[in-house]
Amino acid sequence: MTRRGRRWLIGVSAIALLAGATTVYTLPLVADPHGPKDCADILPALPGEPPRPANAPEPAWAQRGGTINDASCLSRTSIAGVVRPRNEADVATALAYARAHKLTISAAGVKHSMGGQAFRHGGVVLDMRGMNSIQLDRAARTVTVGAGATWHAIQLAIQPDFAVKAMQSTDIFSVGGSISVNAHGMDHQAGAVMGSIRSLRLMLADGQIVTASSTENADLFRHVVGGYGLFAVILSATLDVVPNDIYRSERALIDYRQFPATFQRIAADPSVGLSYVHLSTAPGSLLREALVYEYRKLPEDQALPRARLGEVGSTKLRRMTVNLAKKNDLFKSWKWWSEKNLEHRFESCTVTRQTAQGSGEACLVARNDPMHDSVAYLFNNLPQETDILHEYFVPRGQIVPFIDGMRRIFQDQDANLVNASIRAVGTEDNALSYAPAPAFSVVLYLNQPTTPAGNDAMRRLTRALIDLTLAHHGRFFLPYQLHYTPEQLARSYPEIGGFFAAKRQWDPDGLFSNSWYAAYAPFFAKQPSATRPSITNGAPAA
Repeated sequence: MTRRGRRWLIGVSAIALLAGATTVYTLPLVADPHGPKDCADILPALPGEPPRPANAPEPAWAQRGGTINDASCLSRTSIAGVVRPRNEADVATALAYARAHKLTISAAGVKHSMGGQAFRHGGVVLDMRGMNSIQLDRAARTVTVGAGATWHAIQLAIQPDFAVKAMQSTDIFSVGGSISVNAHGMDHQAGAVMGSIRSLRLMLADGQIVTASSTENADLFRHVVGGYGLFAVILSATLDVVPNDIYRSERALIDYRQFPATFQRIAADPSVGLSYVHLSTAPGSLLREALVYEYRKLPEDQALPRARLGEVGSTKLRRMTVNLAKKNDLFKSWKWWSEKNLEHRFESCTVTRQTAQGSGEACLVARNDPMHDSVAYLFNNLPQETDILHEYFVPRGQIVPFIDGMRRIFQDQDANLVNASIRAVGTEDNALSYAPAPAFSVVLYLNQPTTPAGNDAMRRLTRALIDLTLAHHGRFFLPYQLHYTPEQLARSYPEIGGFFAAKRQWDPDGLFSNSWYAAYAPFFAKQPSATRPSITNGAPAA
């Protein structure tokens, strides 16, 4: 073989080897998940083995014994079993069984709370996803839904004329779960879910069915919303819906220090219906550059026809981009460059103009579209790693120094930050409020190894971020991992002792419980017992 031939053969072999190695490397990064991850058990277990239910009339078990986990994949917990109720009678049977056998009850949906709020060691889990009815009342502009209905299903049911008033920025969550954490999203005018609830249908620990709202059984309502399932089982909710307005999608790249002034402009403009901000996770511009997304309503667009809701495309490409960003700083920089320069070019403009679109014209979408995202690209099969959410609420005047403090912590601790965003929240008046005054919410998406060392690093990072938040007079969101100390909980939520005392008033036998309550309630001295507030229009106990 000639020298040129050998060089050609070596070159072809190298290209083939590189292509093969690239395929082997990238395939796991784009592969669809086989199912929920189940990494480890890091939640503090209660003493002893879970009690085994005695032989007696019992509910129809979807799972008897075994374990359960949440979206973190780090919270594997032994339970008595799972019941998936289809109606209120099934819920009553499960509660009666748990009372008779001195078991606890935890209500669960899609289990995206990451601090064990959906189960407890040795307890019965109510998988509420079977209670997913959806009934739209066009005249009243409300939708009545079962607690297990997802926002994804609700949007499909009320499209094209109506849209959800308040929900999370993605649609995978159940209504009962969103109410239990008082979730918020992109609409800075509507506030959190609490403000869109007309009424709740609840089952108390004794099986009594009651209605609660801001005017009826208001004390119970304030504790159930953002109450983490500790006061009652949410059976159904009647929620406000709003017109499915057409928006012009806009975005701008700004310096993070310009954000307070930018938001003042957004808040003063009633035409802006949705807004949020993404912060740079690229090392060279970490938390210094910000992309501001706005969705603006103009009267001349409202007569245009709304298209069917479509699913977010390019799942494998998006998954690979996210997963590569976890690997090293170069890919983090590429991810941010792509969002700045490429992502908007692939945006799906779901509303068709009556005339041909001109160069530079804004993309048109209906209100449901930006929130109709099931984030399939965030789920993967990658071993020995998981993605964790954090959320911190800081007074609006503190956002710039808070971001500066976060940057120092991330750099000092070499945190693997994949995504960071900012949303605005108003005052929330539930009993355990994350926003007793208007605040900015900072949402973080972090990657960690599923090892003891990885978990220890996440614990240190969490505590440092909470201390920073407290230094800026803010609060941290409770549905995430149990890495904070009781002292941090008490400083962030001074009303926590009263919240636990109210829980014991409504549920004196402790039927409703979860791992979060088991971990923290013992640190707060019991206040003197009090009589449970009176109930209006309650149905007899089941």
